[in-house]
Amino acid sequence: MKKFISGVMLGFLASWAIAFASSDVTHNGNFWNKLNVSAKDGYVNGYADAMRVSTAKLDQLNVAADVFHWKGARKIIQQLSDQLSTADMSSDQAVKQLDVLYSNQKYSELDLGQALQLLMIRAKQTALPPQQQSKSDK
Repeated sequence: MKKFISGVMLGFLASWAIAFASSDVTHNGNFWNKLNVSAKDGYVNGYADAMRVSTAKLDQLNVAADVFHWKGARKIIQQLSDQLSTADMSSDQAVKQLDVLYSNQKYSELDLGQALQLLMIRAKQTALPPQQQSKSDK
């Protein structure tokens, strides 16, 4: 029994030491500024791929909404799909705009995913005609 307890304690201490020693990777401006150009391009392309997969999965929600007669679901799902879309900005534009954003130290703690969503929203707003921009601001 003593060997069992000492084994459990040793395993607990080893797992705690490994967890404590592992680095916490936060994807913010400091992380972004350490990446080279190809890594930045790869990150943005991976994010765009993930968003395309996510929007494709929303079609399944439309089917479920039809089955369960969820009123207003199509409008909500369409809005979510628009927000996840990265079609309004190329990866080169996103990398350049992230470089500009993160060059300002004020935004260094902003998460990369949130920064990319912010840039996509800005790109969509500049792509809208002026009369629709005022509607989307309300």
